[in-house]
Amino acid sequence: MNEFNQHTLKVQQLFVQHQPQLRAFALVLSSDFVQADDVMQETFLTITAKAAEFDLESNFLAWSRSILRYKLLESRRKNKLATVDCLDSLIASCPDDWASEDRVQLLMQCVEKLPPKSREIVVMRYQREHSPTQIAELLDRSVNSVNVALSKARQAIRECMDRQLNLGSSS
Repeated sequence: MNEFNQHTLKVQQLFVQHQPQLRAFALVLSSDFVQADDVMQETFLTITAKAAEFDLESNFLAWSRSILRYKLLESRRKNKLATVDCLDSLIASCPDDWASEDRVQLLMQCVEKLPPKSREIVVMRYQREHSPTQIAELLDRSVNSVNVALSKARQAIRECMDRQLNLGSSS
């Protein structure tokens, strides 16, 4: 394998290593799960094509997030969706470690601590990617009750995460 291919492979490995953070970033910035997945694929292809331009000693996450941001804006323009004016400030406010592997594990633990019915709705919404309307139909509930349950579940997860992160920082 020549030096060029080895460099590209290392850059691709960095993408795989940082994929959870990039996917979380894409989900925050995009309008839906499908768009986030499409943007992730486009970002990977662009990162692979531009791998030779990347210095392995520099910040991969910042570089890849920049590419992801442009791919998201490109996708929104192509689909004739309005771009969010606060996108740049939102991007700048995200620390590099906000979606680290440790935080993802902590999030999964907090979801597991939810009452069974709340956990079921969260799984249906965020893992199975059902809309609140679909969840309401599947569970024979009103859309409003599903939205309220999701809101309460997110609040419980947020509080659980805050408690666990505060415990970790005081150790």
